Amino acid sequence: MAQITVNIDGKSYRMACEEGQEEHLTELAGKFDRYVAHLKGEFGEIGDLRITVMAGILVMDELSEAQRKLSGLESESSSLKKTRDTALARVDEADDRLAKTLAHVTDQVERIATKLEKS
Repeated sequence: MAQITVNIDGKSYRMACEEGQEEHLTELAGKFDRYVAHLKGEFGEIGDLRITVMAGILVMDELSEAQRKLSGLESESSSLKKTRDTALARVDEADDRLAKTLAHVTDQVERIATKLEKS
């Protein structure tokens, strides 16, 4: 396991993560630190724990909104796939009807050609 140090609100925290995830964890900590800094700028020094809880709630709110949007997009994608599948089935049916019609017309043309050759 890898070990890194992240800084949040001017404090260093030693953390463990999987090998190769160090940069990702550092980026996440940086984003969280920006939440904390934003809240401190808005509300002042109201206590480390309270600021951290507020930042966590903001993050969870964004996550909840992202999940709601993802759910909507998945639903829309499913609906579009069903519409596409229905349209493709109709195209296949139309292709089959067209092929049958062309075969019928070809037979008629061949019969007419045969009659004309005999005359």
